[in-house]
Amino acid sequence: MQVNQTKHDDLNLTVSIQLDKADYADVQKKRLNDFRHKADLKGFRKGMAPMSLIEKMYGGQALGETINNIVSSQLNKYIEDNKLNVLGEPLPSEKEDKNDWENGESFTFDFDLGLAHDISVDVTAEDVITYYDITVSAKALADYKDSMLRQYGSMESGEAIGEDDFMIADFAQGETIVKDAYVSLRSVDEAAKSMFIGLKKDDTLDVNINEVFVNETDRAAMLHSSKEELAAMEPVWKMTIKEVKTFVAAQPTVETFDKMFGEGQVKDDKEFDARVKELLKKEYVTESDYRFSVDAREYLINKANISLPEAFLKRWLLAANEGKFTAEDIEKEFEGFAKDFCWQMICSHLLKTHDLQVTKEDIERDAKEFAAYQFAMYGMNNVPDEQLTSFAKRILEDKEQVRRIYEKAENNLVVNYIKGIVSFDKKKTTIEKIRQMNQQK
Repeated sequence: MQVNQTKHDDLNLTVSIQLDKADYADVQKKRLNDFRHKADLKGFRKGMAPMSLIEKMYGGQALGETINNIVSSQLNKYIEDNKLNVLGEPLPSEKEDKNDWENGESFTFDFDLGLAHDISVDVTAEDVITYYDITVSAKALADYKDSMLRQYGSMESGEAIGEDDFMIADFAQGETIVKDAYVSLRSVDEAAKSMFIGLKKDDTLDVNINEVFVNETDRAAMLHSSKEELAAMEPVWKMTIKEVKTFVAAQPTVETFDKMFGEGQVKDDKEFDARVKELLKKEYVTESDYRFSVDAREYLINKANISLPEAFLKRWLLAANEGKFTAEDIEKEFEGFAKDFCWQMICSHLLKTHDLQVTKEDIERDAKEFAAYQFAMYGMNNVPDEQLTSFAKRILEDKEQVRRIYEKAENNLVVNYIKGIVSFDKKKTTIEKIRQMNQQK
């Protein structure tokens, strides 16, 4: 067996592995014996078929599996022994395969490798990165208070139907009557909404339900019917408004404050303003920190100035994501891919250099934060800690979720390390501007 390398430049090399029969014959024979022991062929007792027949039936498969295992093992050993810092994974050479798989006894395999340079980048107090301090504007304060009051609001009887209102109505078609159907104006097709605006209790109108309520599932539920029953009905129904329901935001009273913050925590509008400002500032810190992580990433990538084997990486991305991306997609998005590669290399370097390690507590904390985020998406912002802990445990039973959380924890560890070392160029901004910046990234 011979293993050689051809270095094309500092970032690209080809490893050639040549196998002679003596390198694989014993392993191939053992593999054929495995096939023989398992073979259950007509006319022969199980495991007793002639080897000549086994070779005829399984020889090609045994040879391919044997050589593939040996080549893979030798390639990995060569990379490890030579301490090659490989990006992605080795790729079979694009050269034509000249191996004679029918009659040959010697085989040669070429693999292209993309390499990464050693990184020496670090951070000091002389590095200056922008950190944005977001101010709480009067509008932001008012909007947040309004949002919280609406969250604790209630449905009340109204006079006339407005754009966000609900109605309780009866539907009649001949002798068929559906009583007390609950209808949201949001479920009405946009083109038909105007026919309902301003209607009051006891008003009637003829509606084509197929045109007014375009969602078939909602339509069937509203009329207490199955989709099949609904399809057999005439679409025009007489609709009678029995009650108008409108959503009314909660009033800023002590009772409302007790529901929001706990009994006795907020007593008047002034304390309400102060507590909302605290909540906003906490949210703004998250936005500012995210922006800092983006800017720190960009700063370190530029400072490290890492060279990449671009042609190799484009080939590898295409092979690794077969069916997901085309060569044109990768060419178009390669700048983003390249920055991801560079950032991963920088993170690995800083984690190793400064002995930064993700702990079990980090993973459990991030899992709880993810659980809280999931609940918040459904409007549940005050979930008890024991419920978050239970949900986080279920999340950590999923290996893919654990991998993502671990990668995020490593990224956060590196960013927090950078944040604790570098100097800040502090700038004031608004939440609108910072969110616009973050969306662009």
